[in-house]
Amino acid sequence: MVIMDDEYEQGLPRVKGVASADRLLTVLSAFRRGDDALELTELAERTGLVKSTIMRLCVSLQSFGFIERMRDGRYRLGTEIARLGSVYLQSFALESEVIPVLERLVAISGETASFYIRRGDQRLCLFRHDSPSPLRMHVRPGDLRPMDASSIAQVLRAFEAGAESGRGVTLPIYSSGVTDPHVASMAAPVFGAGQRLLGALAITGPASRLTAEKSAQVAQQLLSLANGLTNSLGGEY
Repeated sequence: MVIMDDEYEQGLPRVKGVASADRLLTVLSAFRRGDDALELTELAERTGLVKSTIMRLCVSLQSFGFIERMRDGRYRLGTEIARLGSVYLQSFALESEVIPVLERLVAISGETASFYIRRGDQRLCLFRHDSPSPLRMHVRPGDLRPMDASSIAQVLRAFEAGAESGRGVTLPIYSSGVTDPHVASMAAPVFGAGQRLLGALAITGPASRLTAEKSAQVAQQLLSLANGLTNSLGGEY
């Protein structure tokens, strides 16, 4: 009895992979948990490809944001990997985990709650639950904001390489008048498996309401909810 693959069962011709695509994926697959950046020599050892080939492949990967070349010549994974990772996480109902937490934050603080991820030199509002107050900052899911000195950007920057990279940072981070002179925010990181940063859980409101004193009153609740979300998403806080 001959067992035929799905393509033959469906009457379709066998499709072969593309060698150049295989080599590109081989380079990406060379990165392992715990890697920061890799030397060209390390990539050659892990992939079995010659250095000149790897350099050409990395040029293509760089153009699409999958790899970044650092000033010292080493290579690290690019921001497009993070974006695809966020899409992957959403396909596993990330929204169903985050939204209830945002609703709880709004109930606790009375201010708008949101969940941000980093996308290159900007931060992307992935999920948001508005304050019941008509006086609030109007940012919608999908909007991009700068990676400035706001609490949200600070969290995304400090923990970009994982939980250990932000050791010593006092949480949650509070900022006021950075993106807008009338807006304040406070944020804490959320991690997934392998202590990888998934995003920043944040509270945003008018600086006149979300003062430093008010933020101190809800700081522990924000940290507790960020911790619970981290645990539910397979990470450790």
